[in-house]
Amino acid sequence: MYYQKTIENEISCVGIGLHSGQKVSLKILPAPPDTGIVFRRIDKGGVEIPAKALLVRKVDYATSLSRGETTVKTVEHLLATFYGLQVDNAYIELDTAEVPIMDGSAAPFVFLIEEAKIKVQDKPRPYLKILSSLFYEDNDKYIKVVPSDEFRITYFVSYDHALISEQTLTLPITPEIFKDQIAPARTFGFLYEVEELRRIGLTLGGSKDNAVVLDDNKILNDRLRFPNEFVRHKVLDLMGDLSLCGFQLQAHIYVRKGGHNLHTKMAQIIKESLSSQMVTFIDEDSMYKSTQPFA
Repeated sequence: MYYQKTIENEISCVGIGLHSGQKVSLKILPAPPDTGIVFRRIDKGGVEIPAKALLVRKVDYATSLSRGETTVKTVEHLLATFYGLQVDNAYIELDTAEVPIMDGSAAPFVFLIEEAKIKVQDKPRPYLKILSSLFYEDNDKYIKVVPSDEFRITYFVSYDHALISEQTLTLPITPEIFKDQIAPARTFGFLYEVEELRRIGLTLGGSKDNAVVLDDNKILNDRLRFPNEFVRHKVLDLMGDLSLCGFQLQAHIYVRKGGHNLHTKMAQIIKESLSSQMVTFIDEDSMYKSTQPFA
């Protein structure tokens, strides 16, 4: 039987927001079964923002969630860490609006969660098995979710830059593969974009310490962590955004030239399909299928 998980001990860190440039204090705390991942803005009186697809409000260069007038930004790397390590329940307390960028990857969050220790809880974890293909398209970009006996991702990127060009990656996703092959991949950006992004109030905290930066013909950092670090980071973003559907998936996800808009749209489509015959609840141990309605 596969049971839900949380962390055993609370743990905290301090960093800066990639887009805001502000100092951020973050604390991760254990949560009971069926809580899900819930952000708390302690600077706003403890307003809680669950990590749910219906609360996505903005996807400009990062994924943001809002509840009323309260927002939490750049959530995708931390959410990907919970999803990749199969931690189902946690509270995240923040003293400002943006999750810290750390080194631009999810590896520091993996370290934090492992330091806090993962705790198995006493309630089974629900999985979502895709029975019929789901598809969303935006010009030459698309995301497709198809039936599969395992959770697998195929991602294709294409950039007009000689050091990226076209990259494709296909991986089965397990906690071990996530930790070793996805989590260390850093966010990336182009030097020519920085001035414009900062003019509109974005990437104010960005630097070579928390992103791979490229100019017209070279990478400004010392070296890449993987030859195809760019597509690996897109898989990381995808996992964080897809986690907003609220369930671990059994499906093969195909993405062409994706981004936060495509990813979060599919999370919403999956959530909206819960009462249809396109998905079903499964117990991974017995593969028992049920067509009971979802909350």
